[in-house]
Amino acid sequence: MSGLLIAAPASGSGKTTVTLGLARALADAGLSLVSGKAGPDYIDPAFHAAASRKPCLNYDPWAMRPELIRDHAATQAGAGDFLLIEAMMGLFDGAADGTGAPADLAATLGLPVVLVVDCSRLSQSVAAMVLGYRDFRRDIQVAGVILNKVGSVRHEAMLRGALEASGIEIFGVLERDPALALPERHLGLVQAGEHGRLESFIAHAADVVKRCCDLDRLVSVAETRTLQAPAPSVSSLPPLGQRIAIAQDVAFAFTYEHLLIGWRGAGASLSFFSPLADEAPAADADAVYLPGGYPELHGPALANAGHFRLGMQAAARQGARIYGECGGYMALGEALVVADGARYEMLGLLPLVTSFAERRRHLGYRRVTPLEGSGFAAPMTAHEFHYSTVVHEGEAQRLFAVTDAMGDDLGEAGLRRGAVSGSYMHLIDLAPEAA
Repeated sequence: MSGLLIAAPASGSGKTTVTLGLARALADAGLSLVSGKAGPDYIDPAFHAAASRKPCLNYDPWAMRPELIRDHAATQAGAGDFLLIEAMMGLFDGAADGTGAPADLAATLGLPVVLVVDCSRLSQSVAAMVLGYRDFRRDIQVAGVILNKVGSVRHEAMLRGALEASGIEIFGVLERDPALALPERHLGLVQAGEHGRLESFIAHAADVVKRCCDLDRLVSVAETRTLQAPAPSVSSLPPLGQRIAIAQDVAFAFTYEHLLIGWRGAGASLSFFSPLADEAPAADADAVYLPGGYPELHGPALANAGHFRLGMQAAARQGARIYGECGGYMALGEALVVADGARYEMLGLLPLVTSFAERRRHLGYRRVTPLEGSGFAAPMTAHEFHYSTVVHEGEAQRLFAVTDAMGDDLGEAGLRRGAVSGSYMHLIDLAPEAA
């Protein structure tokens, strides 16, 4: 399996749009392509899946063990022979402890790097920037660049002139195009499922890439390296139960595909239901998973979803293991206060009231150690990213002891009542010492 890592000097350079265009363009050219997203992002993978028409996996060089990352690549090799991964942030930007950068992922998998450079405020200085990125680490290969947001033919000539002497290969030049902008909200891009013209957007991005990039040369560079083979028998997070009902709609969409693959591989059967469509979890489920998402944007619908509420309460009475993660945690609480201050009743399965009216950003990698009775067996890595705040907590057991990427103690987090539990942590992998 060959592949490329599409990276950038910084966030906002346009690498998501370029990756989507490349994925569709290469697939249209007959390449058997699969895609990945570096880091803990829960939104971009749905865009990748729409562009490649195949499931997208996360590759997180901080939160995932290297053997799990290589196992992901082997898993995707069954669906394609070319892996296109989009980096997060800048090529050398990682967690607070300095590890887990996209460059670490390129080194783990042996992927050549293509750098997407936002040239809207650059001319000849582009050469110094790219040379610095090329030579900063000797264990990775920055194969060349795609120049993005170029203003004119004259601007392009200046950029090419500067890079020609440096020996940096230019794989493509994309002009500024307002039609290639994706809408955003507080946690990142507006979700793929909410983009009214997603297919036409991807088709336009692919047309631009076909016209402006040398696809044959990109494939040739990718084929100069093959991905490293995985270690045998890689363990993963154990399933919540044997028959797991999973909430899935635009309010609860932040599910990591690798978790579902791992649960199925461990023998669990999965079913899906939509709280926004007022659906209840499967009656025979012995576990219910409410992933993260945007419940704060759907307060009235969730408050009025009577079948969903009754189904969740029935599952709790029957002793099903229920876990809510971030947005799912908020939905398990007694109430949710939305941005305009309105209060909506939630499921009431945990003594918790959260507020999006009192916004404060919580962001970072976490290491979580399960507390006694939590139902989780071993330390895990996780990611936290939300703007809501806790305004009330009642009597309940805590779920996890938490540290950040630097190892600093963040105290205990999450709540548990019997078999119902939740936290703001998006669980990713077993901690290395627990595998």
